[in-house]
Amino acid sequence: MSKRVVTISALAGVALLGGAGAYAFAGEAGSDGPAVAKGSVAYVAPGQGKDGSLTFTARVSDDSGVRNLKVLAWPGSMAPAPDAKEMAHVESATCEPSGPSGDKAALCTYTVKVTAAEAAESPKGPWHVAVLASAEDGGRSFVQKAAGFTVKG
Repeated sequence: MSKRVVTISALAGVALLGGAGAYAFAGEAGSDGPAVAKGSVAYVAPGQGKDGSLTFTARVSDDSGVRNLKVLAWPGSMAPAPDAKEMAHVESATCEPSGPSGDKAALCTYTVKVTAAEAAESPKGPWHVAVLASAEDGGRSFVQKAAGFTVKG
């Protein structure tokens, strides 16, 4: 396993730490894989003895159905940025069917607990959320910046 993959794998557990001022981007997939749309991220800071959380939500659709959505938050200062191959080592969101019967779309949500210690160790500044969507027919789409947020000091 390369050093870069190890770094990203470590970030998957620790880097999904949060930020204030969350904002949303929409990501569109190519024609050969699932479409990822309406990506958004919300952060609740830890405080007063309670853990916080980071939640990413997106609508994923594909004619064959949605198999899964892998999610990774990464600091904007990280170079190079993660790529689709490295997403195999990160956790998946929970995807539930959405839309009318026959619509092959899913609402996918990933939530991670954020402790005060993790938040204190998190790099400050802009962060992005990368996703890898997989369809039932094997099609895949990678969106490097599906959503973004800022970790404030």
